[in-house]
Amino acid sequence: MTRSFTIPRGLGAALVLFSVLAHGSPDAGAEPSHAIAMHGTPKYPADFSQFDYVNPEAPKGGDFRLHAIGTFDTLNPYVIKGKPAAGLHHGFGYFFETLTRRSRDEPFSLYGLLAESIDMADDRGWIEFTLRAEARFSDDTPVTVDDVIFSWGILKENGSPNARATWSRVADVSQTGPRSVRFTFMDNADRELPLLVAGFLPILSKAWWQGRDFTETTLDHPVASGPYVIDAVDPGRNIVYRRNPNYWGRDLAVSRGQFNLDTIRYDYFRDDSVALEAFKAGDYDYRGEGNAARWATQYDFPALTDGRAVRETIANGTPSGLRALAFNLRRPLFADRRVRQALNLAFDFEWLNRALLHEGYARTSGMFAKSSLAPTGPPSAAELALLEPLRGQVPPEVFGPPFQPAATDGSGRDRTNLRQAAKLLKEAGFKVQDGVLQNANGAPVQFEITLRLPSNERIALAYTRNLKRLGIEARVRLVESAQFQGLIDSYDFDMVFGFWGVTLSPGNEQQNYWSSLTANQPGGRNWAGVSDPAVDAMIDALRAASTREELTAAARALDRILMWNYYVLPLYHDSGQRIAYWRKLSRPETVPVYGVRLETFWATNPR
Repeated sequence: MTRSFTIPRGLGAALVLFSVLAHGSPDAGAEPSHAIAMHGTPKYPADFSQFDYVNPEAPKGGDFRLHAIGTFDTLNPYVIKGKPAAGLHHGFGYFFETLTRRSRDEPFSLYGLLAESIDMADDRGWIEFTLRAEARFSDDTPVTVDDVIFSWGILKENGSPNARATWSRVADVSQTGPRSVRFTFMDNADRELPLLVAGFLPILSKAWWQGRDFTETTLDHPVASGPYVIDAVDPGRNIVYRRNPNYWGRDLAVSRGQFNLDTIRYDYFRDDSVALEAFKAGDYDYRGEGNAARWATQYDFPALTDGRAVRETIANGTPSGLRALAFNLRRPLFADRRVRQALNLAFDFEWLNRALLHEGYARTSGMFAKSSLAPTGPPSAAELALLEPLRGQVPPEVFGPPFQPAATDGSGRDRTNLRQAAKLLKEAGFKVQDGVLQNANGAPVQFEITLRLPSNERIALAYTRNLKRLGIEARVRLVESAQFQGLIDSYDFDMVFGFWGVTLSPGNEQQNYWSSLTANQPGGRNWAGVSDPAVDAMIDALRAASTREELTAAARALDRILMWNYYVLPLYHDSGQRIAYWRKLSRPETVPVYGVRLETFWATNPR
């Protein structure tokens, strides 16, 4: 039944006035500023000269050689088709640029780059930018409002699935002045969306892209506004960027002390083992190492011993993110939480860490491990305010201590967890016949673990040996990167190794990772296929948080729901950022909270 009522005369006006006083007029904005922050105020004032973690006196010159794994076949990183070359994405800052640049020593603050000023509605219903008059593409054409509007439109229609989902929430983009452009949103429920426009919308040259098929792969060199231009491309083998001496933004505070090398070259290798040997031979200059065993046993080359190269483990304050084996919940086998819990129990991290990983890792307990966003103790009052309406819809463990993976004694002979796993499988309707686990129809339980990195193979094989003790036949399938991407994009897998990164200001990426909206979106990041109203509610709360306290409560509540549902099997994380580089490079002493940044390096003795 639909009910109607009439607001008494005068009360309507009073309610409007109250709303304006409480939340601000929908058209009200603060004074235009040089920067914006997700919560609170930006660290750096309008007259700052450089970020604290750079060397403003870093010399220019020299070459920077990096590596990538696999291959590439396109110079457009913003569509699903093809494998883009390394270094192109605006997140690197080398080539494509955005309206603002992020500082790496704050949770989430953005400072004007292509935009000289930013104005935002008090209720975050819109955001407006005034472009810098001096902003130029590499062909010396100005960056205009038309380019901004074009970029939004083409990415909304033809970009990657995540881009389309994000930019479709912008209701309108309009020119408000000769160099000013306003983004108006469908609603203001997502407080992060204005910052995503500011920092994550790449500004493309309309003149260059118009008339081309944006959805297709291309090896034509795009025009962009960043500090480097593409110098040479050998498809699938290497790409070389050359520093643009006429880069329009070289003297900005957000650029000072960065992008110091004359050339940046990425060479491709078929796998990481080959790439490591190439690094030790001096074939490239810098390497981040994610494998603790390799770090402990394979970095004893002469240049490290005699000081021509250096390796460091650097602490940072970022969340661990979630390295995990994801269950494909689209498969009937994984629909039962008891099955997922049993499969979690079969993973013996303590033995793996001792026997295979040189005790170089810590077990990951959740998405935000190693940070202030990780749950502690039972839910706080702020968390309970979010969780209580979901009681009965989420596992009861959500209302107790934080999730911790079951541990073993590390001997490889501890059967405690396996006995509990067998009990859970029996409760779920499975039985063991002649050493083979069977479902209610008598079919054997079998599945495949898909991986892209050879370094994960021995971890997967060790896990399958434990699964065998439960009567489960699990096969390990190692595929090359292009095939892996195809399987992932179409969700054609049973279990898969994956990593879901987060920042100190989580928000919309969580929708891409875990939301019902993205559960069956081809090419998306919700690999597990999570489609859970309780998860959706926490993601909404996270995106709507207006204070740091609200953000923390929502992140912790989301973490509890995800982990106690056993949607993934959490693996492990590094204790710090492992880097190795040749002494031809130098870096600043100050390390920001997000870790060492490549754009701050310089050549020790530039030519």
